Amino acid sequence: MSATSQPVLSARRRLLMGAGVAAASGALLHPKLALAKGSENLPPNVPDWTRSLGTGVNEKPYGVPSSFEKNVVRRNVEWLTATEQSSVNFTPLPELDGIITPSGLCFERHHAGVPEIDPAQHRLVIHGMVARPLIFTMDDLVRFPSTSRILFLECPANGGMEWKGAQMDGCQFTHGMVHCCEWTGVALSTLLAEAGVLPEAKWMLAEGADGAAMTRSIPLAKALDDCIVCYAQNGERIRPEQGYPVRLMVPGWEGNVNVKWLRRLKLGDRPWHHREETSKYTDLMPDGKARQFTFTMDANSVVTAPCPEKPLKFGKGFYEIRGLAWSGHGRIKRVDVSVDGGNNWQTAVLQEPVLSKALTRFRLPWTWDGAPTLVQSRAIDETGYVQPTIEQLRAARGVNSIYHKNAQQTWRVNPDGTVNNVQIL
Repeated sequence: MSATSQPVLSARRRLLMGAGVAAASGALLHPKLALAKGSENLPPNVPDWTRSLGTGVNEKPYGVPSSFEKNVVRRNVEWLTATEQSSVNFTPLPELDGIITPSGLCFERHHAGVPEIDPAQHRLVIHGMVARPLIFTMDDLVRFPSTSRILFLECPANGGMEWKGAQMDGCQFTHGMVHCCEWTGVALSTLLAEAGVLPEAKWMLAEGADGAAMTRSIPLAKALDDCIVCYAQNGERIRPEQGYPVRLMVPGWEGNVNVKWLRRLKLGDRPWHHREETSKYTDLMPDGKARQFTFTMDANSVVTAPCPEKPLKFGKGFYEIRGLAWSGHGRIKRVDVSVDGGNNWQTAVLQEPVLSKALTRFRLPWTWDGAPTLVQSRAIDETGYVQPTIEQLRAARGVNSIYHKNAQQTWRVNPDGTVNNVQIL
């Protein structure tokens, strides 16, 4: 060792042995850590939890999230509905990673609350224009060949409070009526083949077993295409609020037709025009007429960081813009991101897997200069459909609708890093 290197080495040793080493090391990791209180567990100190035994394997027979994640929950809007039994809560999209929504965080939409159904006493009836009316037990359904798909499900009222202007200052509330899970069950076409569909049948009525006995008419062509009678979600039996013990999944179509607590399928030659497809779940147009049976959920997207729940808390500098896109028409082909209110666009990276009729995550590196910024995303699906602006949507459909609002979302990033929901008109 040379004489000139010795003082440098000694200085390093003195630094590591000094009383202020925790603060100095914290500053090396991130400048803000040096200001944090209670830094006794930060490097190079040995944290408290490394000095003792943790809980045993049977402490929680069914795993739950860490107590430090207790803020990641579904939330409702108290003033939105008269009761919680006929209401909705919202998926915390900004807090999630990947494309799979944990079963306990999937948004809920009920019309008469969540029924408690004994699967041993539950039956699925198929009747109407069939050669052989059938009644299936849950054990019968599970015996059939199974299929699994990762699919998004979106309420057509997602974002519906925003038709006339920006209202909800939170991504969870503007876009949280969507989730994406792995769904397992039996292909509906398999069950209909067992029953023997008569040639004159053109529609199917699906009915739930909840207190609302909710029904929806579905074209038979869709029923025979890709619908699934599901009994499992994300590898376990469906949660009660998602339709336990069995529900219908209608890929890419509005959530209301994905009937939960499924108890009856009736085939006929025309739609039934029940409540949920006449006075509800129709789109009121400017001329007073209403669009009916607007089943498919068009391409949509939202930036989940930055957003009101995810401000830019480290000041100007590097960030990654993150978000989700989806389309009921199939795969997302491209997502563009703008940081100047739609004047210029950059193509984001789509994170694999990119699946048909599933959430797709997108990412874009970005350096914020600290100036006020308008952040937007624009999804394009494999059919060439381009997510519209709010102006384009209103020009076509007015402002009287509740459903199928899929306009580009605009977040305003303020100089202090906070984020607000705004609309560009």
